[in-house]
Amino acid sequence: MAVAIICEFNPFHNGHKYLIDTVKRLTREPVLAVMSGSFVQRGEPAACSKFERAETALKNGVDLVVELPAAYAVSCAQRFAQGGVSIANSFVDVDRLAFGCETDNPDALKAAAYAIDNREVNRSVTEKMKGGAYYPQAFESAVREILGNDTADVLTSPNNILAVEYLRALKGSTVEPLPVRRTGAAHDSDIIVGDYVSASKLREMLRREEDVSRFVPDTPDCITYPENLERAILFKLRTMTADDFRVLPEVSEGLEYRFITAVFRYNSLKEILFAVKTKRYTLARLRRIICCAALGITEEMQSRTANYARVLGFTDEGEKMLKSCSFEIVTSVGKTMREGDKNVDFLRRDILASDLAALAYKQVKPCASDYRTKMIRVNCAL
Repeated sequence: MAVAIICEFNPFHNGHKYLIDTVKRLTREPVLAVMSGSFVQRGEPAACSKFERAETALKNGVDLVVELPAAYAVSCAQRFAQGGVSIANSFVDVDRLAFGCETDNPDALKAAAYAIDNREVNRSVTEKMKGGAYYPQAFESAVREILGNDTADVLTSPNNILAVEYLRALKGSTVEPLPVRRTGAAHDSDIIVGDYVSASKLREMLRREEDVSRFVPDTPDCITYPENLERAILFKLRTMTADDFRVLPEVSEGLEYRFITAVFRYNSLKEILFAVKTKRYTLARLRRIICCAALGITEEMQSRTANYARVLGFTDEGEKMLKSCSFEIVTSVGKTMREGDKNVDFLRRDILASDLAALAYKQVKPCASDYRTKMIRVNCAL
């Protein structure tokens, strides 16, 4: 059997290695990583190449790395979890899904996961949002009032919120959750704890060209700078109509017209974001929408299932796991695209994501890396 981890590894650091080491110690099973590719959930390019991140993961305990399609990688927490779980479920060998969180109490996580189906909670959320509260605040407050502090406290951490979505996505599956309590720095924290630092702090340090060797098994060779994509994305936004915005994920209630007005009036993404922002539409949500606009990812696409597992790399043990996958195994993007496969729409966005991310480095990287880069083989007999 095997354990799946849905991840970004953005970039791979000691906290990720701790999670993998813990999972292997507890289960003694191989690990499948379903990893975001060239863009991540915060709506920006990954800190470094997906191939580099996959290789680091394989050298540090992961046995098989498959790419989470860009359509899910830049989506809300619910769809991010659903996309990752659907791929994990396609492997018959996978019997557990491991994830880091602030609690290792599965009962508390399950209570929070099922709170979204509680009618009283939903009624309270609606009332609070009418009063001006953001959805995450309204939901946590409603859960606290109706289900108590223990359940609501789970929702105060970003890692727990994603864990809750994993549990919801696993409902009806034979895959069991395996929560692992996080160690070291908290999510998005600026505080350094021993040899641990948050991924956001690590990216900041890398972009300042500081020494991060203490916090990572391997220092990335090249780092992206999201601001380098601003003009390319502004150009894309300026070519779009209201209809183009309307079909994007999470766009409703006339938001497309706010985008059109802001794009016409302002000359920076920051100005556009703050002009469009409302109490219902947070900056994080708007960044994802803009990212989807740049990559051509629609609401219809995000609501579909991508029935493939694009392999980035594997070990000897990971290669064996591929035989248990019920989805189409993609090992050659070129071949799959030439054959006009049913998953071409998804793969085309993955390729575009890599080509766009290539513009975010200090020195622009060549395009078509998805066609030119071979699968990574670690500890394999050649």
